[in-house]
Amino acid sequence: MGRARVRLGYLVNRARNIRVGNLVEFARQVQKVSRAPLPVIIADMLWCSVKYDMGFRDYAVWDIRLLNARERATWMTHPKSFRITRMHNTPEGRAKLEDKRRFAREYADLLGRETIDLRDVDDVQLAAFLERHPKVLAKPLDGHGGGGITLHENVTDAAAFRAEADAARQSIVDEFIVQHPEMSSLYPDSVNTVRIITFLTPAGEVRLLAAVLRIGNGDVIDNFASGGMYTMLDDAGVALYPGVDKNSNVYREHPVTGTAIVGFAVPRYDEVLALTEALARRTPEAPYVGWDLAITPNGPVVIEGNHNSSVFQPKPSASGVRTGLLPTYQAAVGF
Repeated sequence: MGRARVRLGYLVNRARNIRVGNLVEFARQVQKVSRAPLPVIIADMLWCSVKYDMGFRDYAVWDIRLLNARERATWMTHPKSFRITRMHNTPEGRAKLEDKRRFAREYADLLGRETIDLRDVDDVQLAAFLERHPKVLAKPLDGHGGGGITLHENVTDAAAFRAEADAARQSIVDEFIVQHPEMSSLYPDSVNTVRIITFLTPAGEVRLLAAVLRIGNGDVIDNFASGGMYTMLDDAGVALYPGVDKNSNVYREHPVTGTAIVGFAVPRYDEVLALTEALARRTPEAPYVGWDLAITPNGPVVIEGNHNSSVFQPKPSASGVRTGLLPTYQAAVGF
């Protein structure tokens, strides 16, 4: 699908579905870093949505109001990410990653964890799985952003567990991941993950576009949409900046544990990069993927691969960085 056609389709769909309430909400969020009047901010948001293919949340989270035109032009945005997905990730590749049942089968040797689909096991097999894993997560096949996931502990009745999962439209059951003690020191009530966004070039080279540390905050998952925060990692897996959440709150230390975020080193990061490269090479049908990995005492394990990965970049007011990752994406993807 051509780039211009994808962009036009996206803009038309966005115009049809624009919600004034969301626009105002994000504009008020911008006022945390800008004293500009609300109408001025809204007008600038609308201008940037057309000029730079920028989502309203992009504008708010990345402090675009504070940047000049040259700096704004360097930011990767979610609409641009959407176009990369549409242009490079095939329907086969998207299905390979999105179908959790298929994903568990085709990547079984790389996952580093045990997962089952309730449709593939009887109650005897399910009971054995639940006995091996006293804590499990039940997930829907079509869940996104951490939605619809429930935690279960010390389940003794497999049939009752299945009935409850069926009622919640949950089919996938994963062993609960016990994270590395250093990762738990950040926030122990969720599995804090690393997202590595990669692009597999036609020549077979794996390009790393962004490395992100995601940290939970008040929930059992670390997802940004569920109140979690993120920061960017350097080449050695060390956190470069304070954490930020979707409401533009900035955290130099975790508000629950007091653990410093800047300078935190992800353990076994060399293994994270090696595993990510293996995953990317296994997925030529979808060259653009955001891989979510957790770190256990025994090494990294795979949570999932996102064929429509979110975009992560430093927040200027938290990091002091006023340029985005668009040049990195352009060099790798060639757009």
